[in-house]
Amino acid sequence: MHCMKSIKINILLFGALIAFATACTDDYESLPVDQYTIEYVFSETDSAGVQAVRFLNRIYSSLPSGYNRVGSDFLDAATDDAVSLYMDSDPDVLRLQTGRYTASNQVSSDMNWDTWYEAIRRCNIFINNIDRVPFNVTYTNSKEVINEEGKPETGELRPLGSSYKAEARFLRAFFYFQLLERYGGVPLIGDKVFDINDNLELPRNTFAECVDYIISELDDIQDSLRSIPMRDATSFAHAPSKQACIAFKSRLLLYAASPLFNGKTLEQGNPYVGYTDYDPARWTLAAEVAKDFFKTYGIVGSGSMMNRTKFRLVDNLYNIFINYFGNDTREVIFFRNNGSGTSVERSNGPLGFSGNKLGNGRTNPTQNLVDAFVMKDGKPRGESSYPYDPQKPYENRDPRLDYTVLHQGSLWLNTQLDTYQGGSNNPSGSGRFNQTSYYMGKFMNNFQTANEYSSHTELWVYFRYAEILLNFAEAANESDQRDEYMDDIMAVLQTIRMRAGIEAGKDKNYGLDKTMTREQLREVIHNERRCELAFEEHRYYDIRRWREAETIFQKPILGMQIVKGSNQVVYTPIDILNVDWSDKMYLYPIPYTEVNKNSNMVQNPNWKD
Repeated sequence: MHCMKSIKINILLFGALIAFATACTDDYESLPVDQYTIEYVFSETDSAGVQAVRFLNRIYSSLPSGYNRVGSDFLDAATDDAVSLYMDSDPDVLRLQTGRYTASNQVSSDMNWDTWYEAIRRCNIFINNIDRVPFNVTYTNSKEVINEEGKPETGELRPLGSSYKAEARFLRAFFYFQLLERYGGVPLIGDKVFDINDNLELPRNTFAECVDYIISELDDIQDSLRSIPMRDATSFAHAPSKQACIAFKSRLLLYAASPLFNGKTLEQGNPYVGYTDYDPARWTLAAEVAKDFFKTYGIVGSGSMMNRTKFRLVDNLYNIFINYFGNDTREVIFFRNNGSGTSVERSNGPLGFSGNKLGNGRTNPTQNLVDAFVMKDGKPRGESSYPYDPQKPYENRDPRLDYTVLHQGSLWLNTQLDTYQGGSNNPSGSGRFNQTSYYMGKFMNNFQTANEYSSHTELWVYFRYAEILLNFAEAANESDQRDEYMDDIMAVLQTIRMRAGIEAGKDKNYGLDKTMTREQLREVIHNERRCELAFEEHRYYDIRRWREAETIFQKPILGMQIVKGSNQVVYTPIDILNVDWSDKMYLYPIPYTEVNKNSNMVQNPNWKD
């Protein structure tokens, strides 16, 4: 430890300090802060590290909250899966969806370059100074062995400060990934904390360098983090674990292997927007990391549902996001707890209710998304043993449709919804109406037969087990070792469909065919991600990394026109939005202010000002 002069941490760094409480609820709480010295925050006499932990909690609060975070809308409302009820007011998601932004006129609720670098700077301050704090508490690290009853048998005690430092490095890597998926390669600043006298004209690191840096950080810290199940989960359920590191690597490597960055980059030979060569081995590496996760830490198939030491797909989809603390879901790997309440229902629940049933109907799924859900035997419309009736469009469908989307006739708050324009749950006299006739049902509690909304935990889940299984299926199908992986690909997809409630069929394949070509299976896997991970901020980046947005947006975004007569309800799909896609939208423009003040900063292809 080296001596440091007293340095004041500016109020802009701390902001309005909001702490992740280290209690079982992980609620956010306010901490009044003016200006503090490094010596005060990282005190050499504070054996409990009170102020240092508060500083770390402020970093946790920089994690994106997920729900309605993009100008009060879900990011998925900037894809073909949903639109905002408030389209008439030109919301941020509509600007993202239609490309109405520039390097100098950005969508601040998602193009937050400065926000991520501010968070990285806080991480560096913490990493550089936490060793000053003489914690008198130890923890059991991830090398502990957990028996079948979920009890530790052996373990290695380590200083608590080393775990906190590893947490900060995980968060820093996570913030870099937020930049990477939006912009491609960005400047890496290591552990340095810049001040006003430093040279800030830093060049961009290449895409490959950024991927390698994040992977090296995750590899270096994973054994310094706790392992799930945690002995001290009551206090640290929100903290990244060894398994969260591996899950993070799985997603990063999948992205890095994808066409946008591996083979079909925006500008051939440009090292900032992806790799300068195509390498199929990147798919294999992504597949191996995901496979190692579920082989080591997970259950595929029916398995033993009582095994608390293994990740699995939980039976009740609602429990993933709203009942984690009561049910030990074993599907959630890393999350942010947004507290307890009814904010998701208030923002997105169907129109037409009042009082404790009030919903603002903000997120309107599209007909495009509804059409993506297969029939309940796992087969697409037209190939299924169940006939598809366009005038009974929600019958005999994948059960996840009813969990994800509220539609005409859905039971909600002890009411059968009327979502047609002018219906009781889509009133035309309200000033604006739902153009798709659908509302989002996901993330909301099971309020079908309830009389009003009631508070529940609102988790925003960054990594869950279902994603790992889908990561593997995609990467393995694209790998040059596809044939060797095929049995495992089928097993993980069948597991996901089994949990969804899709029928197994006589062949027990859940509508899947092992003889599908790579291209056919690719389409199935992409669609499975779309349905399973809807509204979890995957679709926006998936259609980009696949380089499919240019094709997807050639077709209009659809809603459902519903006309209800005295004897029948007539359904007719209608166009509600056309998107004029430009390939430059695959990556965001680097803010004009950054390019203008930094002669070493290279702008992304085809963006100017």
